[in-house]
Amino acid sequence: MAPRSSSKDAQDLFRALWSAYAATPTNLKIIDLYVIYAVFTAFIQVVYMALVGSFPFNSFLSGVLSCVGTAVLAVCLRIQVNKENKEFKDLAPERAFADFVLCNLVLHLVIMNFLG
Repeated sequence: MAPRSSSKDAQDLFRALWSAYAATPTNLKIIDLYVIYAVFTAFIQVVYMALVGSFPFNSFLSGVLSCVGTAVLAVCLRIQVNKENKEFKDLAPERAFADFVLCNLVLHLVIMNFLG
């Protein structure tokens, strides 16, 4: 009887999370999709490296670090743009996006330099 109860609890938890996420603004959902895309791309690169090999290892590292770094910067953007976050209430969304773009530019310049 315990496994049935725990699966029902898990379903209730999933429903509660989904209903709470349904109230999330669209701009935050778009950022969430971008984060999922970046993490999925990094995962695909790791799987490819495991199957094929890692001959140009610096290229593999550059690709994965680019995806992970972009995902981290997007999470930071999501935190700054979220209206419910009182810590960044004085920060304009345009300023947060400009910071995101500038940090992505610096990240990818470093990644390009690492490629050699």
